[in-house]
Amino acid sequence: MDYRTRLRQIREDRDYTQAQIGAVLHKSQQGYNHIEAGRAELKIDDLILLCRFYGLSADYMIGLTDEKQAFPK
Repeated sequence: MDYRTRLRQIREDRDYTQAQIGAVLHKSQQGYNHIEAGRAELKIDDLILLCRFYGLSADYMIGLTDEKQAFPK
């Protein structure tokens, strides 16, 4: 699965808006939209923030596995 699709899926499953996730990443709604839409790449620092925020592993977040693994503490 493409990581952009996975990011959108996780966000929508948890009822967050792009603006809310953008705020987590210190970006505008448009800035986050560009990541989901493929007009911008997801930076590793942003991936780490999202893993911590959602409590999910990077492997799951970027689509390397379909098993929802928790972010290691």
